[in-house]
Amino acid sequence: MPLALIPEQRPETFVAADPPPATPAPSSAPVKGPVKRSERAEQIALFRYQLIREAADDQLGAKARGVMVRALATQYHPWPFGGTKRFSRESIDRWIKAWKKDGFDGLKPTQRAQGPITEPRVLLLAETLKREKPHRTAAQIKRIIATTLGDAPSETTLLRHFRSLDISTGVPGAATGRFETEESNEIWVGDALHGPRIEGRKTYLFAFLDDHSRMVVASRWAFAEDTVRLAAVLRPALQTHGIPRQVYVDNGSAFADKALQRVTAKLGIRLVHSAPYRPQGRGKIERFFNTVTQQFLGEITVTNQPSLPGTGQGSEISTLQELNALFTSWVQVLYHRTIHSTTGQTPLERWDASWVKRTPVRKSPDQVSEAFLWSEKRKVTKTATISLLGNTYQVDPVLAGTRVELIYDPFDLAAPIAVHSHLGVPAGTATLLQIRRHVHPKAKNAAADRDAGAQNVSTGIDYLRLLEDQHKHTMSGAPISFEKLATPSRNTDTAKAHHRQENTL
Repeated sequence: MPLALIPEQRPETFVAADPPPATPAPSSAPVKGPVKRSERAEQIALFRYQLIREAADDQLGAKARGVMVRALATQYHPWPFGGTKRFSRESIDRWIKAWKKDGFDGLKPTQRAQGPITEPRVLLLAETLKREKPHRTAAQIKRIIATTLGDAPSETTLLRHFRSLDISTGVPGAATGRFETEESNEIWVGDALHGPRIEGRKTYLFAFLDDHSRMVVASRWAFAEDTVRLAAVLRPALQTHGIPRQVYVDNGSAFADKALQRVTAKLGIRLVHSAPYRPQGRGKIERFFNTVTQQFLGEITVTNQPSLPGTGQGSEISTLQELNALFTSWVQVLYHRTIHSTTGQTPLERWDASWVKRTPVRKSPDQVSEAFLWSEKRKVTKTATISLLGNTYQVDPVLAGTRVELIYDPFDLAAPIAVHSHLGVPAGTATLLQIRRHVHPKAKNAAADRDAGAQNVSTGIDYLRLLEDQHKHTMSGAPISFEKLATPSRNTDTAKAHHRQENTL
């Protein structure tokens, strides 16, 4: 096939066998080479950390670690720059040693000369040959390209390129049966569900499910599907239920945000994103969302104005706060106490049983709070100042001309900001000189709407009122009204009548 017939405008989607240094940016948006290489090195180090997190556990013996490393070496792992990659046992062992010796910085790739990169037109030719005759093997396509051009990529490179394009390579996929962790807090599965419109605005449910017990460890409805609302859900869950070994999420913008990557890295959690179009392992959270849709949302009626209890069909709500109050009651009173069809236990019973002979891994409140701060990298001017979101800050003069990391609270840009050098070493604080923004734009949107939980995090559980309603349900034999659970005012006369009935009995 003549090479001239292959169009050259198509973008390259191939991931090289080993990540090459970043290429220069277009002249319309110049980016300095060292800066881009540094940011790429940070992402690679974060990926390597998430990969070796469990295998690097000091509590593992040499034999158990060897088994885990061999298993990792047989799998394809989603590469942060697209596609998937496999790594040898030697590479994984080397990263574990580097992590134990030098910490996070030891996982960064060393600077090296520019490696070979397969030309886009060669990859496009390989793709065309494969699509033309799908039965062609990578070896056959390599021979055709070598005969046509005089040289060709390796078979491994071609196979990786085909997989990145979702082109069948003739290798059968791995069987995926039912999977379940042996203990609680091994894996939390997170996702977001689109909900009803309230006050003309779309709502979203962020939820995390413990894989072993099916208990809802974190949940909250919000007006936006962003990283601020995600933090409002996840932060109290980590403080209450402990630190999971792994968090498994999809590739939505909130879950792919660097803020979540920083949280998991700081708290020692392995962050795993499901491969696009391959959501294996997400069945439990999907089934939970189906239950939410059928059993909870099906009972909700959204109204423009608050109505009196008992005057409408189902549970009438008009605010986000009411939606969250009803949902918390539904989860705590009904879902957590209903026997699961697969486990044969209620989520609460299975969760409690998992902690009979062990305790959750916990971090101090200060450690959790620090992990949820945001960070940005900036270059210090010659006058020892930096700019962040239009604000100007003063730093230590010794940092002039260097690149630093700023760690800050997105809800309070006027507060002193922690400064770390490019090596990750604390380097004092940045004090405010000139302010234009008091709040990060993303945080400002959350603070402006009436989703108070985005900033003032709480569980939303009114424990005593839940017990009161359970008591009334037991005495009367009537079904629980979730509408009444969310009503601030209580019918004291009815409560007194129940107490009198109890005393009479």
